[in-house]
Amino acid sequence: MATTTNFSWETPDDTDLVKDGAAAIRTLGSSIDTSFVDLKGGTTGQVLSKASATDLDYTWVTPEIGDITAVNAGTGLSGGGTTGSVTLSINTATTADLTTAQTLTNKTLTNPIVNQTINAQTGTTYTFASGDEGKYITASNASAQTYSIPTDATYNFPIGCSIDVIAIGAGQVTIQAVTSGTTTIFSTGATAAAPKLRVRYSAATLKKVAANTWHVIGDLA
Repeated sequence: MATTTNFSWETPDDTDLVKDGAAAIRTLGSSIDTSFVDLKGGTTGQVLSKASATDLDYTWVTPEIGDITAVNAGTGLSGGGTTGSVTLSINTATTADLTTAQTLTNKTLTNPIVNQTINAQTGTTYTFASGDEGKYITASNASAQTYSIPTDATYNFPIGCSIDVIAIGAGQVTIQAVTSGTTTIFSTGATAAAPKLRVRYSAATLKKVAANTWHVIGDLA
């Protein structure tokens, strides 16, 4: 008897007598019936799943049915969709993340840890520049030093920002405006518009309170 290529089911040879046809058909039918027995059974909603690596070894299983029909991007997110593979991303216009430079407004920070960047200066003159807001500036020189606040037209520091300055050199530090009369400084210094840090290791905070208006607060002379 010949056999089929894939499953080796017996089939009549071309030279088999006709009287053997019924037996050949029964043999083939039995082989098919046995091979596909795992297709029997099951119930509504079930699907066939491979039970092993053996050919035609199946079992009926009930699939896990989900009810998600769409992924919608809510507040603070972007992306989503109703078909295929969808992605949700943080919308940095409304949500803070750890990698994007952002400005937080009307947010309460509980026990924040703020690490100031140190701007080490060693010359006798320095004009505060973009990015100095929030920094801790060390003034180190044996000679007298002048630290100047620019006008808003040169660099418009945001109102409410602070700059910290400490004298770590022997020379006395004077804080003044680059353009007196345009930028106004208020302080308790002997010269209110141009206060000095009193001695070595004296420090002061420069706080912008309005356009071209600053308060200088600290250990002043």
